[in-house]
Amino acid sequence: QSQLISVHRRFPHPLDWVNFFWIGILHLGLLAAPFTFSWQGLGVMLFLYWLTGGIGICLGYHRLLSHRSFVTHRPVRWLIALIGGLAGEGSAVHWTANHRQHHALSDHVGDPHSPREGFWWSHMLWCLQAMSREARVKHHARYAPDMTSDPIFRFLDATYILWHLLLAAALFGIGYAQEGTPLGWSLLVWGMFVRLVVVLHCTWFINSVTHVWGYRNFETADDSKNLWWVALVTFGEGWHNNHHAIPRRANYGRRWWELDVTYATIWLLGKIG
Repeated sequence: QSQLISVHRRFPHPLDWVNFFWIGILHLGLLAAPFTFSWQGLGVMLFLYWLTGGIGICLGYHRLLSHRSFVTHRPVRWLIALIGGLAGEGSAVHWTANHRQHHALSDHVGDPHSPREGFWWSHMLWCLQAMSREARVKHHARYAPDMTSDPIFRFLDATYILWHLLLAAALFGIGYAQEGTPLGWSLLVWGMFVRLVVVLHCTWFINSVTHVWGYRNFETADDSKNLWWVALVTFGEGWHNNHHAIPRRANYGRRWWELDVTYATIWLLGKIG
């Protein structure tokens, strides 16, 4: 009952039916996974899980764009933003604005996804709150003005869904060209539906699980915690208390055993220029 009251209080606007159907369709598509399994499909899923979740979200949306933990060339920024968009979590502009708001108000009034408002609210229900076009523009202008001033980021925001459709068509086409319709459906289901659900929930673990369970290296003003298994499935993001203590630090690991795969990738990219 407390969860329902909390959710009702946090929804001053109508339900965002676009996001509702988007998330719902992805989970319905997941039901086809057992009937379309192939080793090629599994391989594509794992590769795209790393590419869109690890490079696109963890390295790109989070450390590069939201916190500016490192710098790179503008074309690389645009490419990583495009890859991050294919993770199914919204455009780079909108994701960055939401995340910066989270850090500004973490686990306090105004935080878009705090478990203090209910675990399931923080995990996924917060995504379903509608935002008017005017409110969205103001939100972006307040928390991501550096990105709204860039025409490429605005273009990626406006064409967000198009890139998913193109990727879906490409996956089916590649599978069909290799082994016909069965492989086409396998690459489509595993490369899109299975992979997107996995990436979404792994990212949502950061908002929910690592603000509830784990240990703390630092006494921050929020409830952020470190949790090893979340770090494992999110390429190092699960060292969340470390991150909240020093948000702009590129390396989230502080103890010798807190492995941060995303930072290792950043370091490697730096070495190769």
